[in-house]
Amino acid sequence: MEQFQIETAQNITINQNTSHLGERMLAYIIDSFIVVCYSILVIVFLVSLDIDIEDQWAFYLILMLPAFFYYLLLETLMDGKTIGKGAMNLRVVKLDGSKPNFGNYFVRWALRIIDVSLTSGGAAVLTILIRGKGQRIGDIAAGTTVISEKKRVSLKDTLLRDLPEDYKPTFPQVTVFKDQEMQTIKELYDKSKLSGNHNVIVSLDKRIREVLGVQTTLQPIEFVDVVIKDYNYFTQKM
Repeated sequence: MEQFQIETAQNITINQNTSHLGERMLAYIIDSFIVVCYSILVIVFLVSLDIDIEDQWAFYLILMLPAFFYYLLLETLMDGKTIGKGAMNLRVVKLDGSKPNFGNYFVRWALRIIDVSLTSGGAAVLTILIRGKGQRIGDIAAGTTVISEKKRVSLKDTLLRDLPEDYKPTFPQVTVFKDQEMQTIKELYDKSKLSGNHNVIVSLDKRIREVLGVQTTLQPIEFVDVVIKDYNYFTQKM
């Protein structure tokens, strides 16, 4: 899983996991299946009505609006997700770490005509492979990308952190925390770092500094990481 870095307005650097091309294609297949099923249901419904063909065409155009605006509506209402993206744990985010607005979603949706419709997805695939940040043409224009929110299981998913043998702790005060408290801090930190929610990391940084009573020039994302490592260092020595 490739990563790219974003730097927030608070000068916090966060790594994001870009989605695999295969995951995006599966999400697209799921969404397309839903749109096709809806379209078939609309046609069946209209055929069952005893109305003129001209009226059926008018009703068809109206009833197909949800399918036409499917991606725009769902990504706007579901915080960057469609049903397919949700099934694959994918989400649309801005490159600067902030939440996309309606304008960003609209640009992505409008340029699907080039990315997907006119080129049968070829332009989207080629751009994603070349760009390196999981961006199709619509993403480039909107300043967005699609990240994976899948949690990778490793040693870091437990309270323990793999520390180098020559590791030197910085904050001995971290032992005031209990295991459960530090586990909560680590889970919030890892989840927020993965999703790009830097506001949570800033809040953790502020609270931990208050509890420990320390002053440091470390950035919030660096400080919280050091605190977690220091806690592991001291508790493993006990």
